[in-house]
Amino acid sequence: MKNVVRVWLVVALVLAFLPSLASAEGSNTPSSTSGSSRLQALARGADVLGIEPSAVYDGEALVNASGGVSRGAAYLGAFRVQLLFDADRGFGWRGASFFASVLQTHGGNPSDLVGDAQGTSNLAAPPGAQLYEAWFQQNLVSNRFSVLAGRYDLNSEFYRLQSAGLFVNSSFGTGPELGQSGQGGPSIFPNTSLGARLSLKPARGVVLRVALLDGVPVSRPTGSPGLFAGSDGLLLVAEQAFLNRSSDVRRTVNPRLRIGRNSGLRPYRHKFAVGGWCYTARFDDLSQRQPDGRAARHIGSSGAYLIADALLRGSSAVQSAQVNVFVQVALGDWRVNRFGFYTGAGVVVSGLIPALANDELGLAVAVARNSSHYLDLQRDNAVPVSGSEASLELTYLFQLGQHLALQPDLQYVLRPGSDPTLSNALVTALRFELHT
Repeated sequence: MKNVVRVWLVVALVLAFLPSLASAEGSNTPSSTSGSSRLQALARGADVLGIEPSAVYDGEALVNASGGVSRGAAYLGAFRVQLLFDADRGFGWRGASFFASVLQTHGGNPSDLVGDAQGTSNLAAPPGAQLYEAWFQQNLVSNRFSVLAGRYDLNSEFYRLQSAGLFVNSSFGTGPELGQSGQGGPSIFPNTSLGARLSLKPARGVVLRVALLDGVPVSRPTGSPGLFAGSDGLLLVAEQAFLNRSSDVRRTVNPRLRIGRNSGLRPYRHKFAVGGWCYTARFDDLSQRQPDGRAARHIGSSGAYLIADALLRGSSAVQSAQVNVFVQVALGDWRVNRFGFYTGAGVVVSGLIPALANDELGLAVAVARNSSHYLDLQRDNAVPVSGSEASLELTYLFQLGQHLALQPDLQYVLRPGSDPTLSNALVTALRFELHT
């Protein structure tokens, strides 16, 4: 009960400050004007040098209202400080750029209350601070070919859909068949790996990407950092994407943020992509045993995914109403991973309220099926288990000025953790984002 009170106190404080934040956006008092002018002058100076700093804070107050492991509340948040340096503008190095991001995460894990396996909140992460990304990118041949090297988040480019990015459940970012694979997961939030990525645009609207990374994130499951240890192996990911872009689309400055429809990704009308991934390390089979009783070993682990996002109604221009639908279908390695099959789908309606041109309303479902070897393991250990877990999510995002977004969210989790002894969970949340 005390946790619930604390969470809603945080929500109340955020809501209490909204009027002052909104009024500050349009304030014309001398003090605010002079302060704003100084900040604008600094921003213009940094822009001339090719420097684009930014800071983003995401917070979420969540309540498991019924079902799951236990009723209760949690607050969690992530603070990111980012710096993009355009070397072309800075000192004439054409096509070169540097990016660095520091991440600080804090708060509880909602899945401890819900008992789900997919991840009720994509902000959930162990508390602490770390270097999240640090990479160099060189674009060549009129930006048709690109090489990137460093510490890199795969999901910033791979397995990514604009419409799916609205939702809070982790599966709508990277599906659980890949997101929970390997030793400590692939190179995605909150733990990334060191490696390289090649990108080629052989024709208009066609993008081929290939990434080769350390098979284990820098922050190891043991808690200590590491790079390319002998048992790590490598992770290879490839994706072919086909996009249809509109000529009237407005590009935004920062390629890393999502605040409603002013997200940093360049908008498209339609996208279809197919990808595959493969680890080279050795993995224990979940259920099969060798004659001596040890787990059978497999060289490598792999999977594949297909994703699509389509504009059904309206224009992809920022100020017009539109309806988008998306689909995710994926296969995991049923021998060594918990999830062998995943599918997700949803619809997003944007621009519902004319006064809030960037608002979005979304409804989506994510279904993760346990692999046959995982089911065998649970049954061998007399652990109650069902075949799948499903999550229904209804969410609404709207912006207040240029620096604040609010997102109330409702999720209904069926068979949390695929545990038949747990009742379905009803989860309510309020997420907000502040950014410079």
